[in-house]
Amino acid sequence: MSRRLSRPSSAASHRSSGSTTHDSEFRTECKAAYLSIYDDLKDVISSEYDLSAVLQQSGRNPTKKTLAKYWTDETDYLTFDDFVNICRREHATTTDELMKAFRKIDINGDGYISLDELFRMLTTRGEKMTRDEVQRMIDEVDENRDGRLDYEERKLYYSEFCNMMMTTADECKKMSIKLMEKKERKKRRMSNTPRRGDDENILGSRTSLRSNSSVKPEGQGLSHSLRSVGRTGSRSSLISIDDMPKPSPRVKKDKVRTPVGSRSAKVSEPSNLRDWTHISSKGCFFIDADEGGQIISHQYTLHLADDTNVFITMQPNKIGDSGFTDDGPVDTAVYVLREGSSSHKVVTFTEQRDSKGRYCVRCDLPAGKYKLVPFTTGCRLYERSAGRETKDVKLIKQDKDEKIVLSKQFKKALEDIFDMADLDGNGLLSREDFNWYNIRTSGEEVADDEWDVVEGNIELENGEITKTGFLHLNQMEAEDNDGDTDDLWVTLTSMGFNKNLVLNQACPFKLDVYAEDCRKTKLEVAGLEPQAVLEDAICDTVIAKGEAFKVKGMKDLSIYTYIGDARATVLVENQSYSKVRIQLDCSRSKNVVSNQRDLNYTLTVPSNTTVIGHHLIPRDEKAEWIVRCQETIVR
Repeated sequence: MSRRLSRPSSAASHRSSGSTTHDSEFRTECKAAYLSIYDDLKDVISSEYDLSAVLQQSGRNPTKKTLAKYWTDETDYLTFDDFVNICRREHATTTDELMKAFRKIDINGDGYISLDELFRMLTTRGEKMTRDEVQRMIDEVDENRDGRLDYEERKLYYSEFCNMMMTTADECKKMSIKLMEKKERKKRRMSNTPRRGDDENILGSRTSLRSNSSVKPEGQGLSHSLRSVGRTGSRSSLISIDDMPKPSPRVKKDKVRTPVGSRSAKVSEPSNLRDWTHISSKGCFFIDADEGGQIISHQYTLHLADDTNVFITMQPNKIGDSGFTDDGPVDTAVYVLREGSSSHKVVTFTEQRDSKGRYCVRCDLPAGKYKLVPFTTGCRLYERSAGRETKDVKLIKQDKDEKIVLSKQFKKALEDIFDMADLDGNGLLSREDFNWYNIRTSGEEVADDEWDVVEGNIELENGEITKTGFLHLNQMEAEDNDGDTDDLWVTLTSMGFNKNLVLNQACPFKLDVYAEDCRKTKLEVAGLEPQAVLEDAICDTVIAKGEAFKVKGMKDLSIYTYIGDARATVLVENQSYSKVRIQLDCSRSKNVVSNQRDLNYTLTVPSNTTVIGHHLIPRDEKAEWIVRCQETIVR
């Protein structure tokens, strides 16, 4: 059931937007914002994250406190009418509010912003600035060279900042209107009837305030905006006046989550998805024993020639015994990062599942290049001990003519490896597929002379290796080694097989990208790298979307807890100049499993560092799960 909102007074309805003077125009703006994300007004908002996105599309920049008013633990979904009522209550950010946000930096209230105050604010969250960078930013705007910024001295600066924010909103609005017009034209072509009545007003309206939620994750806030101005002068999205680098009050109530997949509203697959451009790739998570059991995976580059709405899905791809445990499938997600000259900025990530059980996300993306980085928590995919493996399975044997042949079990494992290496899923291994396989198993790319050997000795089809040819290649290796299987075992263990030839140290997956209005779409395998590259991105999203509190007696130590539909993450932020040892005890949680193997885990957090403590997922996905975490400083 939707949690209904009481209808606001008529006076409140006119506060929803400075550019709205009549209720019909206001409702048209709401429709334009809603339809820029959803296909139909009957579609529902199914998560707090989606509520934030659609509110940003309407020109609002909701804080965590604002979202909490309308999305509580009892909220399953919100309708379009609910959204309209929220927009009536929540007005757009004003210049006065921006000024209040800047004044919050003036911690001692002396009317000036000092280097120390600005430095403290800009080095507490997200992409941190150095002291020299903060000093250079002050120097650029400090006209009287006293090392401080006073409000009278820099009135023009604040005005310019506000104008920059508004210009950004206008640019985002134009892109969103353009995308909506494409959708409406497509709908008219499909129905072969002209639009009439109220819908015409939606298409014709140019007044809806839009903010591009796909460019800036909710919660980057003032410090991010100031960093953008200080470093590059580039425009950033509208700031949240309450999104300052201080934690919110701790919420004592347990967080009870419904069974995964049982919620009444989900991310919906676009109804016309078959008309969208579709590209996909397979890939795999691997446990790298040589690097302390860390997880590595294929990573991708997505090229979009046009602004478009995208629908991205990620799911385990069952091959052999991999990807699925007795408790459920290995969790899979993908982070979308916008590629830049010096760093990658988080755009979004697959936070929810759809009705088919796929982790997915839907959003608008401007034309450009993006990095897609798969992620799994490690709660069900982790380095396992030898266990009951008493001896190695035989890989080869001799036939009656004393010739070396591959055992039946080894052939089956090789067939599974072939399917894992076939990234484009065409039943053959291209040179590129074979190259990624070779990088994983030997650490080296396939040289031209090596590929010449392949082409001259094994079965190919259209210049690509067949499954029969792949088995023959391994047969040749066994013969060349005179029955020595050490190199064969290196291949098997690298690909995730244990000594019983069970694929339990890897999880194949399938990544699908659908683009609505971009025919020139390209997805390339960009590397096979540790997912540790995502740690900063994960920390950013947890800080932006999670609940925060200060550890008692530790003014510079904060804990953030993010709880999504299928994953919870607990991280510790240490802003002090000393390392801290802290115990995070989640043993009182219900129906959860952690990536740390032990729910009562102690970690060391270096100074000025943010560290992930626990990833948690439900042990039984069909039952409710409760997250409880108790922290204790270890002296």
